[in-house]
Parts: sequence; C-alpha cells; structure tokens
Amino acid sequence: MSLRALLFDVDGTVADTERYGHRPAYNSAFRKLGLTWRWGPRLYRKLLALPGGKERLRYFVDQHHPDLAHHTAAYANDPDLWVAQVHDLKSRYFQRYLRKGRIPLRPGVARLIREADAAGLHVALVSNASRASLRPVLRYGLGRELATRIDLVVSGEDVTRKKPAPDSYLLALSRLGLAANECVALEDSSMGLRAAVAAGVPTIVTTNANTEGEDFSSACVVLDGCGEPDQPVTHARGPALGPYLTLEQLRAVQRFAHVPTC
Repeated sequence: MSLRALLFDVDGTVADTERYGHRPAYNSAFRKLGLTWRWGPRLYRKLLALPGGKERLRYFVDQHHPDLAHHTAAYANDPDLWVAQVHDLKSRYFQRYLRKGRIPLRPGVARLIREADAAGLHVALVSNASRASLRPVLRYGLGRELATRIDLVVSGEDVTRKKPAPDSYLLALSRLGLAANECVALEDSSMGLRAAVAAGVPTIVTTNANTEGEDFSSACVVLDGCGEPDQPVTHARGPALGPYLTLEQLRAVQRFAHVPTC
C-alpha cells in the first residue's frame, strides 16, 4: 500500500513554537495583566504534559496557587472565562512573534511539505492547539506558498478529547478518506506519539529540547529533527535513514511499519 499522506503535529514539530513562541507569549501576557508569574523552561516542560494551553493555565492556578492580585475575584467567579481571556491575550502575543519572524520552521519541514505536495500526497496538520494559535502559524510561520499545500488542519477544538487520545488523528483520517497505514505521522512528544499510535498511524518522532528523553519506544524512528543536507540529524532509535529525512525514507517507514512496534 502506497504512502498517501503526511500528518504533521505543529507545536515542536513544524516549528519550535513552545520555546520561541508560546512560553514567551504567556510570560508577556502575564506581565501585561499585572501578574508576577514567570514560566521558566523547567516549569513549562512540566506543564507541557497537559494537553492544551487553557488546561495548562487552569492547572497552574489550581495546583501552584500563584498570586492572582486583582484577578482573584474574576477567577473565583468564572475560572473558565478568566482562563479564556488570558489565553486570548497570549495568542495575540504569539501571533506578533510569528509575524516578526521570531519562530522559524524547523529544518527540513518546508522541504518535506513541498516534496509531498509535488508527489501528490496529502499534507495535514494535526494539533492540540486552538484555531487562534494555528491561524498565525499558517499565515506567518508557513507563509502563503506553503500554506496552500496544506490540505487539512485539525485543531484541538475539533475533537472532544485532545492528544494523547487518538481522536484528532482519527478525525484527520476520516476527513482525508484514508486508512492509517496509508499515512506517516511526524510528532515531537510522547503525548503526540501515543495519539498517533493509538490511531494506528506509523510515527516518526523528531525531538526538541522540551521532549528529548521522553518515552518513544513505540515510534518507528526517533531523530532530533527532519534535517537538511547541510544540517544532518542524529538518530536515537530505529533504522538509520540517512543524514536527513527524505520522502523515499518516509515511504520506506510506511511500507514496513507494524504499529505499535514497527
């Protein structure tokens, strides 16, 4: 069965958005609101275990009990509304960072999207992120030319259960009209890997600073990126595919994969 689609996670996979975008945007929103919080790298890595930005905000307030200052009453009266307002402000900062070019695509992503599209494969983005976070990624991160090559976007708002549940991948397969073994997923985290594998999709993991060291035992291949000819990757698990990912290597992974252990 031939490879017919690439399913890309977004945050941490398409771009290193967590380190250069989301975390700084949260901290900017906190300062703007007069909150004395700062999410550092270590804390944020722990918060990434939660399946979405709003969930992280709610968890942080409820579990860490930070000083809410003049927001205490607003949070107590309607925590969901307060979290949504903070998240909206954070999304505006995130969009600003993307617009200014502060969050580049990870090496190899643009090349693979172009190669897949030119070969007639579908390209989908499958993410836990909100639509508000994904829109600027498409507009500014990918840019107009690459965005036109994306056939489908599944956000965290399109499903009842976010990753690590398989719902977003199952929805993507349904909308594309494809079987799981006709696709390859690219993820950066154990949470995303669990979702893709639970949906039956062979998965390649491209780690980053926030996810290295997680459990990727069910991945077909684990690398530290997609790579380019002048930016070779390091292999952590699975067959050595070469110094950088190519479409032919993705076809080989799809052809011989046996989920969950490949």
